[in-house]
Amino acid sequence: MRSICWLNGFFILMIAFSCTSNINHPVDPTKLSEAERLELAKELAQNTVMVDGHVDLPYRMKVGGFTLQREILDVSERTEGGNFDYPRSKEGGLDAPFMSIYIPSSYQETGGAKVLADSLIKMTERLAVSWPDKFAMAYSPDDIEKNFEEGKISLPMGMENGAAIEDDLDNLHYFYKRGIRYITLTHGRDNLIGDSSYDTTRTHGGLSDFGKKVVKEMNRLGIMVDVSHISDDTFYDVMDITEVPVIASHSSSRHFTPGFERNMDDEMIRRLAENQGVIMINFGGSFIDQEYRERNEEVREHIVNWLAERGHSRNDPEAREYIEKYVADNNPFPTVKRVADHFDHVVTLVGINHVGLGSDFDGVGDTLPTGLKDVSMYPNLIAELLARGYSKEDIEKICYKNVFRVWRAVEAFAAGKS
Repeated sequence: MRSICWLNGFFILMIAFSCTSNINHPVDPTKLSEAERLELAKELAQNTVMVDGHVDLPYRMKVGGFTLQREILDVSERTEGGNFDYPRSKEGGLDAPFMSIYIPSSYQETGGAKVLADSLIKMTERLAVSWPDKFAMAYSPDDIEKNFEEGKISLPMGMENGAAIEDDLDNLHYFYKRGIRYITLTHGRDNLIGDSSYDTTRTHGGLSDFGKKVVKEMNRLGIMVDVSHISDDTFYDVMDITEVPVIASHSSSRHFTPGFERNMDDEMIRRLAENQGVIMINFGGSFIDQEYRERNEEVREHIVNWLAERGHSRNDPEAREYIEKYVADNNPFPTVKRVADHFDHVVTLVGINHVGLGSDFDGVGDTLPTGLKDVSMYPNLIAELLARGYSKEDIEKICYKNVFRVWRAVEAFAAGKS
């Protein structure tokens, strides 16, 4: 056995690990101490392109009162609150968070969905303009790889809720030109495209006739179809129509949350794999753990009542201290191990080629698990996967290779249609 020199720390360990296929010189991460494994995970995160399918920074900026006319949130520096900024992304090894252009379902009734989408796209672009040494827009896997080599964080964009298409297929072409590379067909309620997993109305019984045209046109243009948020019937309609692989940009396994239609059941995951698609695991506590999900509503109700009785806001020091202790005592957060369980389940069902990262950072509030509270903490998940026997190649597939395969297949199909 070759001895491993520790003079340069885990840089050398990383090199050895990359050669684990050589049975004469294996380095087995499962045999390392937790500290050693975490250092190896950090090396992997820093040296591997890492794509996250869903980060809600643009809407976080909007809710925070930042506009195109006013000062924009400075995420080039460490920020108070939120889950994403440049320093923490660099610490965690995140290279390409898909910026969610999120359209609340209320805009389907009030109008203005396209206008809102435009404003959030411009806000995202402004990050790259304001700090060009740190951020860059990305419209393809090639862009992300180029930006990675230059040390920049890429800002690809996906639209969450196809309501911004309104009733005009030409808007798909418009948003493709604006840089949108996936569209989550619905959100919290049924829309003109199809039925939502959160809505019980079942307006169309799946995709509408218009929605079927939307899916075909997305295929033709080169926009990935995102099956997160849609009802089961809508999902199967998409599977019957799409000519290219699809993604679930921020969904988890329903195996761990029975009855929660927002997640995907085993049969859906199998069908997604047959389509050569990818499910990108959501980190939110209510997505990954049934017990937490059930207790969370009770805890939230108690906290709301406690705040009202005392006239406090959540940001008051006394309230923050009380809430933190009450949550810890009455509904402890799931841990990074539960997130890893979802990866294990998908891999057991359909193999390593159909799973990725879809954190929903800045979108799931204070429900994130212990060990995955912000974008600096991806190495904790990688370390847990290494402890379970995942290889360097497995980690690379999870971090970017799987979603790049889908994205390039969508690009190639569209190129053939142009």
